[in-house]
Amino acid sequence: MIEIDRLQCRYPDGTVAIKDLDITVPEGEFLLICGPNGSGKTTLIRHINGLLQPFAGSIRVAGIDVADAEEEVRKLVGMVFQDADSQIIGETVWDDVAFGPQNLGLSELEIQGRVDWALNSVALQNLADKPCHLLSGGEKRRLAIAGVLAMQPRVLIFDEPFANLDYSGVRQTLQQIITFHQKGHTVIVTTHDVEKVIAHVSRVVVLYDGELRADGPPALVVKNLSRYQIRPPCYSLLGSEPISWLTA
Repeated sequence: MIEIDRLQCRYPDGTVAIKDLDITVPEGEFLLICGPNGSGKTTLIRHINGLLQPFAGSIRVAGIDVADAEEEVRKLVGMVFQDADSQIIGETVWDDVAFGPQNLGLSELEIQGRVDWALNSVALQNLADKPCHLLSGGEKRRLAIAGVLAMQPRVLIFDEPFANLDYSGVRQTLQQIITFHQKGHTVIVTTHDVEKVIAHVSRVVVLYDGELRADGPPALVVKNLSRYQIRPPCYSLLGSEPISWLTA
């Protein structure tokens, strides 16, 4: 689904954010990209979504070169940003979710169907008429997810999806992410806090100082997380099996 070949990112001031990165993400995978703050996680996913262009190297999504077809790729790759407020632009919950499909030029019937389905997917159907600024932090995160779902992407990327959420909000968001993967979406989660999601992912990639430092099954990668300034999950420190936040 995603092919990243020798990707490099260099900012105008000369800072090198990503260095010769090679990653392949098969369709249907649940991938965790982790690393400390400033490791290049958000920069990487913004390249996958076409929000940033490579300094060198290439990215292909479903065989499409992102540099040649940004708009087409953004229909395939939906991204939920860390700050939900930056992604919410509608006055009401319904208006916000409808914004994307409306800009695709869809019929009113198709828009209504997509909005209803997306709101039901994140359990916000009863808040459709509520002003967005009155939502709680967890509700705003779910609304941001619904807005992405209404575009019906094949890939879902979540950037620090548990940031600033309480325990209940974390569990709700995690359950939604798992459900999307079970329905066949390719799912990518970036975080420096691996505890909440690592029990469910199929693969872990570690970025450190813009470089790929580890790539493999969670059971193998988790043993070395601390050397890259990433706090290992409690189960690994205790020598036990992975524990889901949904059952803890």
